[in-house]
Amino acid sequence: MGSIDLAGRVALVTGATSGIGAATAELFAERGAYVLVAGRDAVRGESVVAGIRERGGKADFLAADLADADSAHRLAQQATELGGGAVDILVNSAGVFPFGPTADASARDVDAVYDLNVKVPFHLVARLAPAMAGRGSGAIVNVSTMVAEYGAAGMALYGSSKAALNLLTKAWAAEFGPSGVRVNAVEPGPTRTGGTAAMGEGLDALASQAPAGRPAEAREIAEAIAYLAGDAASFVQGAILPVDGGRTAV
Repeated sequence: MGSIDLAGRVALVTGATSGIGAATAELFAERGAYVLVAGRDAVRGESVVAGIRERGGKADFLAADLADADSAHRLAQQATELGGGAVDILVNSAGVFPFGPTADASARDVDAVYDLNVKVPFHLVARLAPAMAGRGSGAIVNVSTMVAEYGAAGMALYGSSKAALNLLTKAWAAEFGPSGVRVNAVEPGPTRTGGTAAMGEGLDALASQAPAGRPAEAREIAEAIAYLAGDAASFVQGAILPVDGGRTAV
């Protein structure tokens, strides 16, 4: 066990049944948080929870499809109840990342991306941040993407949804920061996860454009999220932290 700077905190992590979300849940638990693992797949979710418990951590699974405002509201209520009346940390990690030509995206595709990548975080923050502000403390970390920073063919739908999340991050920092709630975001670059495995060599090709020259491991992104959620980042508010191997720096 390393740092325990999240001891006693209740952390809700969406999209926590795999990839970056699962790595974040596991790291938070290692650092002492009680982690609420939220996601659609109960089998994978319970597996993440079991792994955390085997290592001495505390976690529970919350099933959530996060398809609309009602599902976000239900998750916020369930998390608050399991957390004994409080959620101290919210990580908006759930998301979809479709790539492809703009003309190929259906109206349903556009709605699905914006519902999960933009509207659900909005509704979760609307339900959870005021209570954090009332207590005078809290941390929210949004998981964005490097392609929210620059134009890329095939990335219009995904990149624009995360660019919206970046602006929400700054607006929420302005809104809730004076009450002690820190709101920040991370922008991962290409990362090896179950979800990106389908990209095959394309993932390595994309990663080769950055100074690091390789994809990230999910744990590397989780470390940045844990930093922003923890006390070491006490003076960091409204930041959009690139964790992309240097891609947006060149």
